[in-house]
Amino acid sequence: MITKKHLNRQIVKTDDGSHTLIIPELNEHYHSIHGAIQESMHVFIQAGFNQLANASKLSILEIGFGTGLNTLLTFIHSKMNQQFIEYCTIEKYPLVNEEFMQLNYASILNDYPNDLLYRMHNAPWKKPTAIDSEFTLLKLHQDLLHLQVDNTFDLVYFDAFGPDKQPDLWTEDVFKTIYGLMNRGAILTTYSAKGQVRRNMKNAGFKVERIAGPPGKREMLRAKKQ
Repeated sequence: MITKKHLNRQIVKTDDGSHTLIIPELNEHYHSIHGAIQESMHVFIQAGFNQLANASKLSILEIGFGTGLNTLLTFIHSKMNQQFIEYCTIEKYPLVNEEFMQLNYASILNDYPNDLLYRMHNAPWKKPTAIDSEFTLLKLHQDLLHLQVDNTFDLVYFDAFGPDKQPDLWTEDVFKTIYGLMNRGAILTTYSAKGQVRRNMKNAGFKVERIAGPPGKREMLRAKKQ
């Protein structure tokens, strides 16, 4: 259980060369050690974002801004698809300047401005910020258990700390709250494939499927609001 207001974190390199963070006292990584970029691409872009590639406009909710990697990859792929994105992300434990300035995503993903990730991290909280004319970022410094947002969403990236570390973030009540914020036909993706998580999603009203997971993980979950 994570109860501290501030976390002790270390930056480590994953198997695909990209950085993630680890909380040593919990042995909890922000991304898969098999590859941070690989995991984010598989779980959130390929299994989620790309499923809605034909939409001209998407409203996205991210549970866990973390390093900003999911946001960054979404921005890059939205440019490929020429989509307008309204992106809302919540984070209880934001990174500090000394942490996100060290992340090496710019040296691996070389098709975006070097300062893009920094601008995302430095964007003000609680205020929609135009990253460019087609991508608006709203960052909320909130606890998932007290989620307060005004929008409804077409896509949800559920990237909270793992259910073994933070079981209170993966309950039926939490998924009911998120279900109520989603538009009909909206998709939720997460790296977890635990049976209890799947049951909680189904009890909240989702249609849930197990699909192939990212490198190092056999399965993951994708859910849809009917």
